[in-house]
Amino acid sequence: MNLPESIFQAVSDIEINTVGAIFKLVLSMLLGAVVGYERKRKGQTAGVRTFSLIAMGSTLAMLLSIYVPQEYMGLKNGDPGRIAAQVITGIGFLGAGAIIQMKGSVRGLTTAAGIWMVAIIGMAVGVGMYILSVVACALILFILVQLERIEHRVSRGSESRIIRIRIADIIHNIDDYKEVLKRHNIQLQNFYVEYDYEAGETRLNLVCLVRETTDYIKLFANFKPLHPTKSISLANQLSF
Repeated sequence: MNLPESIFQAVSDIEINTVGAIFKLVLSMLLGAVVGYERKRKGQTAGVRTFSLIAMGSTLAMLLSIYVPQEYMGLKNGDPGRIAAQVITGIGFLGAGAIIQMKGSVRGLTTAAGIWMVAIIGMAVGVGMYILSVVACALILFILVQLERIEHRVSRGSESRIIRIRIADIIHNIDDYKEVLKRHNIQLQNFYVEYDYEAGETRLNLVCLVRETTDYIKLFANFKPLHPTKSISLANQLSF
């Protein structure tokens, strides 16, 4: 048997061996890096290194799950699924860390979902499902790149924004603000209110669907006379 055939057999072998384990770690690292590069390109904190480590860690955990009962058949606790199950639980903490919650907006949900998916891909590589792992990675890239473009085409001409208003009074009705938004053809999707009774202030966050041609200067000028206004600001509604 020549060298290429022996390597192929080692990689395809169900039992854990050094060559096959190294190949699986390298493959999971590459698949994780591809997804991480796409996330880093979008300005996310979790990038190439993070996704590569997650994929490799999941693969190694899966290899350990298989190796322990393989080498120690006398162990009563030799269940290949136990360590793998804990990976699914533990990866949730990393996913939660990737989500940033701001007033009226959430950023990082897609990255958190990508972290979870890459962990599953790493586990699939660990059990030798190479083709399925590569296909899953390709589908992730399709979702993150192509479907995003489709989303943008569908919602072209409108974008989600947060209008933050700091009011020097305690208000319990925002109908007048809704009326101003309606006059400017702006759709109010949601709103969040924060009261500071000690300072006598209301912080109002209006989550709106606005058009690219919206005149914010005129809009803010119409907001100011409604109540004693300290400040008005505009923020992006980011959720990818």
